[in-house]
Amino acid sequence: MARSAFDQELSELQQEILRMGSLVEKAVELAVQALRDRDRQLATQVIDDDDLVDRLEVDLEERCIRLIALQQPLAGDLRTIGTVLKVITDLERVGDYATNIAEVAVRLAREPLFKPLIDIPRLAEMAQRMLRQSLDAFVHRDVELAEAVCRADDPVDDLFAALYDELMQYVAKGADMVRVTQAINLIFAARYLERIADHATNIGERVIYMVTGKRVAHQLRGRILGSSASAAAPSP
Repeated sequence: MARSAFDQELSELQQEILRMGSLVEKAVELAVQALRDRDRQLATQVIDDDDLVDRLEVDLEERCIRLIALQQPLAGDLRTIGTVLKVITDLERVGDYATNIAEVAVRLAREPLFKPLIDIPRLAEMAQRMLRQSLDAFVHRDVELAEAVCRADDPVDDLFAALYDELMQYVAKGADMVRVTQAINLIFAARYLERIADHATNIGERVIYMVTGKRVAHQLRGRILGSSASAAAPSP
């Protein structure tokens, strides 16, 4: 494969990643909207549309493998292709978490929520912003923006921790099973959003490696919620 063709393929891969990123960001937005509005139909749409993201992941992975097979990449090119493969995986996981939130919306669609959703939409906005900025950093090879995305993970963790503590108070009381069930499901939804922010952070860290060749050690951010939080929230 000629160098010009190789560069063209990388450019096309980059555009497809942006398309995939746009799809999963929209899925998160619609899933949270479905949860807030108790819109079962919208939630079902988000769940059904996840197949497109899954197909994109497979297609982009195959294209990356072909690039490696047909071209002997230099160190910088290999880092770029490796980053693309990692970003694809992160975006697919974000799509899965959007689907998980939509499934929570389906479960809670039958009755009014016991409290208005304020912090979960805030979490969603923060996570979506991080995702959008991480992809901008990838496209523009912007290390400073990638570092800013990594720093933005702490406020997300702090908000999740505060929301977790608030919702667990309803679970601990246990008097009203409707509230308890809703609180547990909202903890799940919040946890999924916190994980989406983690995947945006992953992308930011991988951009830094792609550009500089330096690995950023992934560190746990935010407060430790304790074993009870780990038990209540879904695994990554």
